[in-house]
Amino acid sequence: MPDVIPGDGGGLSRRGLLASSAAAGGALWLLRGLVRPGGAYAADAPPAPTGFPAGVDIYRRVYENWAGEIHTDQLWTCAPRHAQDVLDVVNWAYGAGWTVRAQGKRHGWAPLTVADGTPAASRVVLLDTTAHLTAMSLERRGADGSAEVRVQTGATLEDLLAFAGAAGHGVTAAPAPGQLSVGGALAIGAHGTAVPAVGESPPPGHGYGSLSNLVTELTAVVWDEDTGRYALRTVGRAEPDCDALLTHLGRSLVTEAVLRVGADQNLRCRSFLDIPAGELFAAPAAAAGQRTLAQFVDRTGRAEAIWFAFTDKPWLKVWSVAPRRPLGSREVDEPYNYPFSDSLPEPVARLAGSLVSGAWASAPLFGQVQYLLAKVALTGDITDVLLSGDLVREVLNGDVLTHLLAGGLRSDLWGASRNLLEYIRPTTLRETANGYAVLVRRADLQWVVSRFADFYRTLLAEYAARGEYPVNGQVEIRVTGLEDPSVCGVPGARPPLLSALRPRPDRPDADTAVWIDILSLPATPALHRFYREVEQFLFALDGDRATVRVEWSKGWAYTETAAWSDPDVLARTVPAALRAGGGPGWDEAVAALDRLDPHHVVSSPFLDTLLR
Repeated sequence: MPDVIPGDGGGLSRRGLLASSAAAGGALWLLRGLVRPGGAYAADAPPAPTGFPAGVDIYRRVYENWAGEIHTDQLWTCAPRHAQDVLDVVNWAYGAGWTVRAQGKRHGWAPLTVADGTPAASRVVLLDTTAHLTAMSLERRGADGSAEVRVQTGATLEDLLAFAGAAGHGVTAAPAPGQLSVGGALAIGAHGTAVPAVGESPPPGHGYGSLSNLVTELTAVVWDEDTGRYALRTVGRAEPDCDALLTHLGRSLVTEAVLRVGADQNLRCRSFLDIPAGELFAAPAAAAGQRTLAQFVDRTGRAEAIWFAFTDKPWLKVWSVAPRRPLGSREVDEPYNYPFSDSLPEPVARLAGSLVSGAWASAPLFGQVQYLLAKVALTGDITDVLLSGDLVREVLNGDVLTHLLAGGLRSDLWGASRNLLEYIRPTTLRETANGYAVLVRRADLQWVVSRFADFYRTLLAEYAARGEYPVNGQVEIRVTGLEDPSVCGVPGARPPLLSALRPRPDRPDADTAVWIDILSLPATPALHRFYREVEQFLFALDGDRATVRVEWSKGWAYTETAAWSDPDVLARTVPAALRAGGGPGWDEAVAALDRLDPHHVVSSPFLDTLLR
């Protein structure tokens, strides 16, 4: 490997890579973890808004999202202690002409809370549910092994799953980050990766759709026409409006929910790093005898492919239900079992920092280093490191390899479900992401991933040939089932209207969603243009064989320079995907949310543009 990585002026010398103060600064920014701007307002800050409810803590704080792409001035933020405080703030805002935006852990990409650059003078107050609204209780245990957990929406998924797990209960799938608020997860229809394995029947309380589909009832702030004020209303799953509130995108404010969970299942998670992408994502016609993604999904029902940029062999994680520890599996008793990805070694962090500092042409090196980092930590195999060029060996030096191997091998883990499902800490690399769900028949799963993989590989090569490196992260592919309302155990329940996983009534055979995300460091040149080309390719798949919907929390509606900005995608493509197939959907959800908040107190300019 040459001493200087070629590119369009973005070359990086070995010495510059490992010693640059700019790279170090970039690394600190990317790996900033829980460090957040804000705090109590200064002594010279303006007084609190007139008439704001007494007893509710209010202060100035900057809002910044996960990847730092949404960054505001210091906005008024409050920390209600009780649901009544939430109601008091909303009614104050209604009378004062302000809006209220609920925020959780800010681990999202889309501007569903506030937009980038929102000025301090905006008449908006953020409502931090995570400070106090975190209570939970076990409501009911069913004779079938299921149970119901009541949880306030500021609690984290990590705490919710730990609470349920301590009582012997769990879920089939969940998002990898544990530090998500329950309210935020429900608002966007958060999901994990799971479909039924061939021959598998889920136990009571377990399902393969989003977490929103597990809700049996919720409590939300809604307009009361009789009193002329907002009120707290508890809505059962089979009652009118619940299907609109389940995945509300931030257009409502839910204070509490009850979720049905099942008897906990021990899981085994195996990692594979030796399957070429051309085999894992092979076209169906060439898949015979191949180790394909569809084959792994059929076998265990639970798989995730992580494909680092400019590498040939993805990191494939495969979960399976395993009541007893398999021989050779390592038992784990807590989540977050991939420390090499949670906290990058210093030389690798500096390489990430160098990218942020402008050495974008080092993206192929970064992809190779990320892959080798995972391979060494998971399998202990350092052969590829030794055979790599000088620069790779200098980044993955002896100290780094010793540190990785000291933690023990992690390619075959076993334990309680939450310990295998949660594996992303807030300290991981802060990347941006686009996101789409492609709904198909189970038999077409491999068709989707092969079409996408061929397009992605070709497009990445075309950009690189022009000296452009828009992707320096990874592709992530997950597979889930669609929403099945019977999972919640409430007769008459309907699926969440705005869930990307809502089934199409006219296509009952379309039972599977393939989730596709491409991650890269924020501000990478040409990234939005690249994302736009990927998006247009995926939307072109929409037809008789596939339905393509956006992943609400990620990036979508790309122009060549920005996300969430293409007017045609916002006004036509996104609503059409949730209108398709007939039955209640987009229009019914928008009408219900408008009726429940006719004054748009719990809304934002972006949501008012989208939900119309």
